[in-house]
Amino acid sequence: MTSVLVVDDQILIRAGLAALLRAAPGLEVVGEAADGDEAVSLAAATRPDVVLMDIRMPRLDGIEATRRMLAQARQAPPKVVMLTTFDLDEYVFAALSVGASGFLLKNSPPERLLAAIDMVAAGDMLFAPSVTRRLIEAYTQGSGPACLSSEVPNLGLLTGRELQVMRLVGTGMANAEIAAQLVVSEATVKTHLNRAMAKLNLTSRAQAVVLAYETGLVTARANRTPEVGDLAPELD
Repeated sequence: MTSVLVVDDQILIRAGLAALLRAAPGLEVVGEAADGDEAVSLAAATRPDVVLMDIRMPRLDGIEATRRMLAQARQAPPKVVMLTTFDLDEYVFAALSVGASGFLLKNSPPERLLAAIDMVAAGDMLFAPSVTRRLIEAYTQGSGPACLSSEVPNLGLLTGRELQVMRLVGTGMANAEIAAQLVVSEATVKTHLNRAMAKLNLTSRAQAVVLAYETGLVTARANRTPEVGDLAPELD
């Protein structure tokens, strides 16, 4: 079972999401929160696998709640999918900066939301199709705002193989694809990625992708327009 915490300040939306998840096989709703403060407390108490997090909420917004939630999780931090009615770049960048694993609009169909939960629970990342292209283009063109701290990550801490894996993760490749390219097992890829992320103080695969662009590990390919699926797998 994948445990899910639902966070939204609008009770009808929160109740609707919870009802949808309770009716889906393999999912368990472990709590519902009406604001960021309550979400942080519930996450600490229930330790969900996935959190569906609204962005605009009273008292504490979803961005700051996600930052605190991931910071306080000593082991197995939850995968956070940001949900919003607002298709704005600054929200996507902010969500990435605090370690969110995905970003979906609230008008996404139920099957997309359910697939999103399965995807992030398995360690992948995703973004709503309407924002993915703009997100990739911002980074490949160097126009996206910095999503990591002002401190430059020390890539010298990484081994050669860890750098290879980080670079391929930055191109949007899944673990199976990376394993095939490097002729190693998926378990080996996961080990190298986890070690690299630990050395660089990254909390999610999403941050690893951002870092790859910000440090130049991945750059725009010549004479090529980024495709929608380059950064994250789509659900269509």
